Amino acid sequence: MEATASKTAPSSGTLFGHPYGLFVLFFTEMWERFSYYGMRAILLLFLIDNVRGGLGLTEAEGAAIYGIYTSSVYLLTLPGGWIADNLIGQRRSILYGGIVIMLGHIILAIPSGASVFYLGLATVAVGTGLLKSNISSIVGELYPEGGARKDAAFSIFYMGINVGSLLGISLVGYLGQKVGWHYGFGAAAIAMALGIVTFQLFGGRYLGQYGNYVAHTPGETQSTSNRPILIFVAAIVLLIAGLQLTGILDLTTAQGLARAMGTIISLIAVGYFIYLMVSGGLTTVEKKRVVVLFIFFLASAVFWAGNEQQGSSLQIFAERHTDLVFFGWPIPSSWFQNLNPAFILIFSPVLASLWVFLANRKIDFPVPAKFAVSLLLLGLAYVVMVLGSNIAVTGVRASSLYLSFTYLFFTLAELFLSPVGLSAFSKLAPKRFTSQLMGVWFIGSSLGNLVAGLLAGGFDESNVGQMPGLFRSVAIFALVAGGIMLLFVKPLKRWMGGIQ
Repeated sequence: MEATASKTAPSSGTLFGHPYGLFVLFFTEMWERFSYYGMRAILLLFLIDNVRGGLGLTEAEGAAIYGIYTSSVYLLTLPGGWIADNLIGQRRSILYGGIVIMLGHIILAIPSGASVFYLGLATVAVGTGLLKSNISSIVGELYPEGGARKDAAFSIFYMGINVGSLLGISLVGYLGQKVGWHYGFGAAAIAMALGIVTFQLFGGRYLGQYGNYVAHTPGETQSTSNRPILIFVAAIVLLIAGLQLTGILDLTTAQGLARAMGTIISLIAVGYFIYLMVSGGLTTVEKKRVVVLFIFFLASAVFWAGNEQQGSSLQIFAERHTDLVFFGWPIPSSWFQNLNPAFILIFSPVLASLWVFLANRKIDFPVPAKFAVSLLLLGLAYVVMVLGSNIAVTGVRASSLYLSFTYLFFTLAELFLSPVGLSAFSKLAPKRFTSQLMGVWFIGSSLGNLVAGLLAGGFDESNVGQMPGLFRSVAIFALVAGGIMLLFVKPLKRWMGGIQ
């Protein structure tokens, strides 16, 4: 293999024990997530609004389009990773992706008809697909030694995501709902512009050659090297077309496409892993590591399926069955969703320090064990919700402490899985497939979101009596999944080939 890379080295120096380049990526991602979560916070409201200049869709249509968009954003990280790995490298993918995202938000900010608005959504999704997995890949490149320090770096990087989330939801949400929808979309464009400026202004100085890698196989023509992936794409397209023709899938309506996204995403993810094992030219060691990554992908999907109940069944519980008076002051039910990013900002540096502390004392806490703890914490969060919902079924509003502790366990579970998973994928992925496999990691989040929607869709919000059963089923599933992961910690660790 050879790499096309800049010869310049990054400027030396560290901040909090980490290279300056990490914080360039931190702030770039922060502004990108500001634009993403800010726009997402008002998207569904705009789609169903028929008073203040929204599209006036029904709630079912709006929710379907919202689901298609959020799923597509993460699904497109796979082709975005392939483009970086094979054509232009991560750095240019991030730059071009940021520009495309900004253009998409500018389109959304222009008052227009539905077709132009959907064009803007598609543009943002394509740009995010280019940027999202590749910026995480460069974080991994900054730490070639791997180990706990890399896990700590991803925990810090993860803080940037949540700072952006908090700022974006607050500012874009306020502008969109209180001033005008398109002002909110315009603010998202400005945020992405700030991210581009940050990346261009400081990236060359503090990132050096990192992110300029492009894979080439000596003696192999471009058409030959691309043939397996083209065959894979064609096979997926033909399979989806067959499912559409046989009536198993319905891709002709927004709601039908939204329901089909779970099948499509599963086919693409599983198909891609099979493609890598069969046609990826992997060594035996690399194949074992890819199997480990597939198991991590499944664990991620399980986690996000439970975690993403925050905006659906848990929001209903907060609104209808929780005591919303806090020390004599009534609070909005939606504020509970802010507990997750707030707790992440509090506990990210704590866990980042913990990984380094354990490593310095030679205390082994392998990645599969962290994933197992994450799923067990998720199950524990839903055990708390079972207790709270048992109070709600009596007609008494449950204490806000139930949701508060649930979100605390959610956050700890997320910090044991999400930044650790980002780090693990950057460590275990074969170099020539790094960004693509990082894209697959994000597809796990996309699949989990869809499963969460299906779970919430089966819940009758007017029937509180079924809440304990819903929460109990999620708790049992997460606890069993965590227990199974614990059983496989040692074999998974062996297959990781010494990488921690």
